[in-house]
Amino acid sequence: MRIGSWTLSHPVFVAPMAGVTDRPYRRLCKALGASYAVSEMAASNPQLWNSVKTSRRLDHKGESEPIAVQIAGSDPDMMAEAARYNIEKGAHIIDINMGCPVKKVCNVASGSALLRDEALVSRILHRVVEACRPYDVPVTLKTRTGWDRNSRNAVRIGQIAQDAGIAALILHGRTRCDLYQGEAEYDTLREVKSCLEIPVVANGDIDSPEKARQVLEYTGADAVMIGRAAQGRPWIFREISHYLATGEHLAPPTWGELRRCLLDHLEDHYQFYGQFTGVRTARKHIGWYLEGLPGAEQVRQQINRSETTKDQVHALQTWFDQFSTNETIAPHALAA
Repeated sequence: MRIGSWTLSHPVFVAPMAGVTDRPYRRLCKALGASYAVSEMAASNPQLWNSVKTSRRLDHKGESEPIAVQIAGSDPDMMAEAARYNIEKGAHIIDINMGCPVKKVCNVASGSALLRDEALVSRILHRVVEACRPYDVPVTLKTRTGWDRNSRNAVRIGQIAQDAGIAALILHGRTRCDLYQGEAEYDTLREVKSCLEIPVVANGDIDSPEKARQVLEYTGADAVMIGRAAQGRPWIFREISHYLATGEHLAPPTWGELRRCLLDHLEDHYQFYGQFTGVRTARKHIGWYLEGLPGAEQVRQQINRSETTKDQVHALQTWFDQFSTNETIAPHALAA
């Protein structure tokens, strides 16, 4: 699959998730088989560009190319300026967020709230594409099937995007009002793909190699984007890409591989955030890794009480010491 001039090695991508897909996480997922990752959503408001949160979200040091940055907002000129700003900071691809269902985003007519105003969608897309064109930077759009189930307009949004010069469309198979509840549907994805010439990426509830292949075959999509299923399970990218290429399953990770993966992730995470913030933001990642594993609840409580990175790492090392390094982790535990 191609996005502009960028050729991606295989069709398995990391979805942008606020508070999750920071630089350490993106680097890890790419190392474990994701061919493409998009940053957390960055605000288009210039007043926020110098904040600590935004500065971290725009930090791509050591991340493999292409660097993709997602921007959000509702003002076409401000979005265009945000695109230029991020290109100057190193972005190779600009992604526009019109899919976030969170209330605080939708309340300022941003994210998936924009799906109720197709004329504004068109103006934003045209302005951002125009702003990126002199830099030869492609623009993608991530969106949902519509505001609610009675107003699914993904086909029209896709056509607007294609006409505006958007290089690829990423479509989550839910409406805004669905939030993350129920099951994603792929009929709309299939319809959108049949109407467009630009690449379409399927997103939503893709949590296994078999599901990825099923969705690709049913929708005709060019790639899949994995979000929540990769939380605590970043090796899912190599599992899916291997299965799509060969039809065969990779063996689950061993306890030794899980230990190295988690502790390496934490080391990068702590360096990125510093001790005070790093200890606190690492808790959710550790919880995802440990979910369903033997003795996880006890060590998780200890992790959540820890106030230093040293204490968190020590608690994990002590817990891992009870398992044989070369023993494969039971698949049902990893899928918990």
